[in-house]
Amino acid sequence: MTLRHFKIFVSVCDHMSMTAAAEELFISQSAISQAVAELERYYDVRLFERLSRKLYLTEAGERLLGYGRHMIRMNGDIEKDMRALHEHGAIRLGVSVTIGANVLPELVSLYKKSNPKTTIEVFESNTQQIEKRILQDQTDIALVEGDTSSPDLISFPFMDDELVLICGMKHRFASLSAIAAVELEKEEFIIREKGSGTRKTFEEGLAAHNISWKASWVCNNADTIKMAVAEGLGISIISKRAVEKEAQAGSLCVKGIEGIRFERKFKIIYHKNKYLTDQMKDFISLCLNS
Repeated sequence: MTLRHFKIFVSVCDHMSMTAAAEELFISQSAISQAVAELERYYDVRLFERLSRKLYLTEAGERLLGYGRHMIRMNGDIEKDMRALHEHGAIRLGVSVTIGANVLPELVSLYKKSNPKTTIEVFESNTQQIEKRILQDQTDIALVEGDTSSPDLISFPFMDDELVLICGMKHRFASLSAIAAVELEKEEFIIREKGSGTRKTFEEGLAAHNISWKASWVCNNADTIKMAVAEGLGISIISKRAVEKEAQAGSLCVKGIEGIRFERKFKIIYHKNKYLTDQMKDFISLCLNS
């Protein structure tokens, strides 16, 4: 049965007249009678008693009227909700950890100034997990620091980033102006988990210079890494953006490595078949122009 059938049925019930329902709905009386008859045949019940040219609802008619009103009301709610969603929109945003902590808050704040009614739902994890969510349509667009592998993803850069070596204030590196790359082999690293873009850039950078390394601690967030390094539990390679405050406050030392630079680009990714709403396009544009 269609929504049209229920609208006709409810109108007949409201007026207790097929003639009046036809006038209200601007259709013929025969179309009204046919719709009611189709409802009765479909549910195999009698909806009206017809006595002395008057209509009276049966018990089945009373029950169906409740459902009919509910369905019409729900349809109205759906239309209002879908129109509001089209006008204001929603974005399921994925973000890798470094970007989430150091870049995203400012971007969302700027976006909200011109799109205050757009809902933004954020999921933060490493690049590998974000890629899975994009492929499973659990996330619309994402900002990541690592490389993706699926050919079904569109990826393009929107911001430069650099990784730097950090150590505690009492570490032996603290008094040096620059660190010889070979010295890294003597240290214990506190690093991000596999699947992290930061971890991948770090590993590839050292491998390119044939530098071996060992991990003493694997963390899935930058705050833990910074605290552990500050306590002298090891050294780390981390986004320069993530340690600006600590470097200024004097709780961590940022050091250059002789002959090695860890440079990368933050990227916007989304599925190649993703329909981008106006709100999503606006957010991407903001990222590219920030």
